[in-house]
Amino acid sequence: MKLTIGHLYPDLLNLYGDRGNLLCLVKRLQWRGIEAEVVPLPSDRPVDFSRLDLVLFGGGSDREQELACRRLPAIRAGFQAFVEDYGVTLAVCGGYQLMGLRLQTARQNLEGLGILDIVTAWEAQRLVHDIVVDSPLFLSPVTGFENHGGRTDIKNGTPLGRVGYGMGNTGRSGYEGLVYKNVIATYLHGPLLPKNPEVCDYLLAQALRRRYDSFRCLLPLPDQLEKQANTAAATRILKKRYIYQKSPNNIRKFIHDIPYKYYFYTI
Repeated sequence: MKLTIGHLYPDLLNLYGDRGNLLCLVKRLQWRGIEAEVVPLPSDRPVDFSRLDLVLFGGGSDREQELACRRLPAIRAGFQAFVEDYGVTLAVCGGYQLMGLRLQTARQNLEGLGILDIVTAWEAQRLVHDIVVDSPLFLSPVTGFENHGGRTDIKNGTPLGRVGYGMGNTGRSGYEGLVYKNVIATYLHGPLLPKNPEVCDYLLAQALRRRYDSFRCLLPLPDQLEKQANTAAATRILKKRYIYQKSPNNIRKFIHDIPYKYYFYTI
């Protein structure tokens, strides 16, 4: 068996160690004896999505997102056909925003790919936090790090999960990310997949199932260390909580090291 993984616009969208997601996918295939081909898809070249099994769409600064937007019309039709045919995609932060209808940066309003029915507004106060998400797709909590000025309205879409700690899509909704067909879109950096091997294996299994009718399931890996790391990260983060207190300047108060279980406080 073999999977072909496309890394979309690595010359523009590769912040916060998102390349680690690519390395994690490759290694977890190789450890199972499955071949992995990585195809860089730079912004100045055409993209043939029909040859791909999985697409990584990473994040970038406002400037890089603005540059990427100029190239999106050339890939819109092919990328949309790939997604609608259940092509597997992981879109992180800027990639998440660019898959939507519209997005706003500090400098201008931009048109996205329009593949996802979402819109992203910009606010000066960045949401910078460790984050834990409780997702119905996974038994383990999904942990990561968020750093975004965008507030993404997913409308009637299905979120990746409920925020246990952190800010998520808007800082107010209590939800993080979006799941559409075989797309997982999220603000979680870290990188995401090494911290969450269950998420990595979910993407790989969906891609293999789409490619091979004979595929049934992934062979288990000895993930004791990975699971311990995931549990330790979630436990450490969930010992904290944000309590918002109204003040003349609406100042956010942080109270750390207070145990709680999946409560989310907002103004």
